[in-house]
Amino acid sequence: MNTQGRVVIPAAIRRAMGIEGPTHLLFRYEEGRIIIETPAAAVADVQRIVDEYVSEGRSLVDELIAERRAEAAAE
Repeated sequence: MNTQGRVVIPAAIRRAMGIEGPTHLLFRYEEGRIIIETPAAAVADVQRIVDEYVSEGRSLVDELIAERRAEAAAE
């Protein structure tokens, strides 16, 4: 890390992450470590977590839309 707090990500790691040129990265601090990931990787992690709790064939989007329509009809 330089005096301005900047960190250079080595080329081999950028290639492994699929990073080319300027891009957005997400940083989080977890148990004494800094985790760096692409937004796509973060979304994929969340999708895997949700998939553990949602049965196959169930659509959370359809359920949300139905709830919103029921609320609107009740008004």
